[in-house]
Amino acid sequence: MNSDFATLARLVAFLKTQVGVGDKLAITRAYAPAQPLAGSIKIGDDCAAIPDNGGFLLFAGEGMLESFVNDDPWFAGYSAVMVNLSDIAAMGGRPLAIIDIIWTPGLEQATGIWEGMTAASQVYGVPVVGGHTTITRSGRNFLAAAVLGRAQRLITSFDARPGDELLLAVDLRGKFQDDKPFWNASVGAPAERLRSDLALLPALAEKGWIRAGKDVSNGGIIGTLAMLLQCSQVGAELWLDRLPIPDGADLPRWLISFPSFGFLLSVDPIQVPHITAAFNDRQIACHRVGEITGPGAFVLVYGTARETFPVTASCAAEA
Repeated sequence: MNSDFATLARLVAFLKTQVGVGDKLAITRAYAPAQPLAGSIKIGDDCAAIPDNGGFLLFAGEGMLESFVNDDPWFAGYSAVMVNLSDIAAMGGRPLAIIDIIWTPGLEQATGIWEGMTAASQVYGVPVVGGHTTITRSGRNFLAAAVLGRAQRLITSFDARPGDELLLAVDLRGKFQDDKPFWNASVGAPAERLRSDLALLPALAEKGWIRAGKDVSNGGIIGTLAMLLQCSQVGAELWLDRLPIPDGADLPRWLISFPSFGFLLSVDPIQVPHITAAFNDRQIACHRVGEITGPGAFVLVYGTARETFPVTASCAAEA
């Protein structure tokens, strides 16, 4: 077998076993109960976009995995803020404030969580303005957080069009977090850099240069792109051998990782040079990694090999 075909076959077999990818492929089932309740607000974006005074209020929330909160409470608290801010940026917005929701057996047991949220709040310059704390008898901590932001011009998950170029912008200045599928490009980075990097997304959106996009979240590049394709009802080719990737990183792990600053963008080909230059000027990798095609097919490409990857959960492992 040609080496490209063998490599792609191994990658596809690996991806089909990943729970994080499977969860993203099944995401429409998760939010289906909200569809009849949302009125005119589209469901499936990184944030709810609520029309307001010629712009949009952005509202989103994240729940942290129980094991994550209890194994690494500081980083779970930090991440609860960071991932919400990424969702706001992915929609072309600027964050206004965060609230937290904590369940804990005692206030002292939540100290690590608060220290992590405090660190992220300070470095990103976004206040934590309240929330809700419940004292439980479970002996375990649980954490969720929500964010409010504002956008003048949206980047949505619904507007990718056949013929668009697919870009991946990702900060490669970081390291993997232990053995987890998480690339940490945030903790320890300069505050000014982190704030300005996120502010680049709304600046590009306001220029009208980005048609659609999503932040790369749990489920990695593959799961995130599958969600974008479902929302826009289009297909895509993703060129796995052209992805920006950290030096020495393992490609299968990279494909399912949350990169802390990573965005898939669907753009008009004429805007590609402007967008790549804007990210590159901030030392953020931004590569053309595929293209949006007609409805139905999510095609993974590695060299000369091609294979269609399903955008539903029928083939994936589910929790």
